[in-house]
Amino acid sequence: MTVLDCSEHAAALRALAARLPQIPREDLPAFLDTAHAAAADLPAGLAAALDDFNSRGSTDGYLLLRGLPVEADDALPATPSSTPAPADRPLLFMEAMLGIVGRRLGLHTGYRELRSATVYHDVYPSPGAHHLSSETSETLLEFHTEMAYHVLQPDYVMLACSRADHERKAATLVGSIRNALPLVPAEFRAHLYDRPVPCCVDVAFRGGEEDPGAIANVRPLYGDPADPFLGYDRELLAPEDPRDVEAVAALSKALDEVTEAVHLVPGDVLIIDNFRTTHARTPFTPRWDGKDRWLHRVYIRTDRGALSGGERAGDVVDFTPRP
Repeated sequence: MTVLDCSEHAAALRALAARLPQIPREDLPAFLDTAHAAAADLPAGLAAALDDFNSRGSTDGYLLLRGLPVEADDALPATPSSTPAPADRPLLFMEAMLGIVGRRLGLHTGYRELRSATVYHDVYPSPGAHHLSSETSETLLEFHTEMAYHVLQPDYVMLACSRADHERKAATLVGSIRNALPLVPAEFRAHLYDRPVPCCVDVAFRGGEEDPGAIANVRPLYGDPADPFLGYDRELLAPEDPRDVEAVAALSKALDEVTEAVHLVPGDVLIIDNFRTTHARTPFTPRWDGKDRWLHRVYIRTDRGALSGGERAGDVVDFTPRP
């Protein structure tokens, strides 16, 4: 597990958070610009760890920041029950950390079809949520590379925890291709490399159609053959060729074998390398008492992805399926 204890920097991080606009959604681009300036003043050890992760990644495919400032539970609002968040909601510490740390890494990005085109997402249990949605709770949210089917796929998924589930059973599962690749037989690695495999898309990107089918193509392995990127979604990849089916199954088995469980607690920020991992979430039981699990999520794009040079943090992009 790749963990960085940030508790020694709590006072400095609180001071940086205090520099940010306290109603972030009033003018999110301006908020993120201020966060970018604050990111330049992060404690040296934390800044170096983020820069190294951004440059080289890690074998495990994630970086967990622990011990960041967070409100006491009784000082937090009730866990949300609807989205998007109110425009006048005051800044929370975890949102501030996502702003500052995220701007050290790259550009916060919203997706027009997702969560009312917002950039900051509250992640909370919702009764009757679709099984592919992060709002599920009592079923497994299966392994997926976030938006692997999207031309403008985010480089990082960042999850911050304001409130854990009551029993602290919920785990974010992460499987890294750097750990899994040696377990995939060479013949299947060669077969999957740069090979387009049909892929369906999440409900938000279906344009109102119940099931438009596999409208995208995803390459499960691509980039440097010795250190490839990963495109994977257990629910949505739809291989048709028998050889593709066999090879994807071998990749799935390898990812299962290297899975790590991360139990997020208040004050945690989990940074997932979305080009080299797949992630999932185990079930948990909500109590619907206003104190259920509450995470915050942002997507970050960097120069590694499809940036043209004119983007700004807080941009909202349209869906284009991978051809």
